[in-house]
Amino acid sequence: MVESVEDQAPNDAIARRLRELGFVKGERVEVMAAGPISAEPLLIQIGFTRFALRRSEAARIRIQPIGSQPIGSETVRNEPVQSQPDAGGSDA
Repeated sequence: MVESVEDQAPNDAIARRLRELGFVKGERVEVMAAGPISAEPLLIQIGFTRFALRRSEAARIRIQPIGSQPIGSETVRNEPVQSQPDAGGSDA
């Protein structure tokens, strides 16, 4: 769940755009996939919309895992989900 979007510099255009796109407090957000090179871009879903974000853009988004309580003024960051190799081979 989105906790906040933080500006990295005064009048941060990227942080402002993320808020305009719906990255606002209380919205559910999920990392769907990470790219093959340096795990970039990240495929992020918020609502029914998916966005490809660079890590530097995603770093502005502070999240709170669903079902947990905030601890003081600290924020919690989730790491991208790593793809697991298919252990079963084929699906046939």
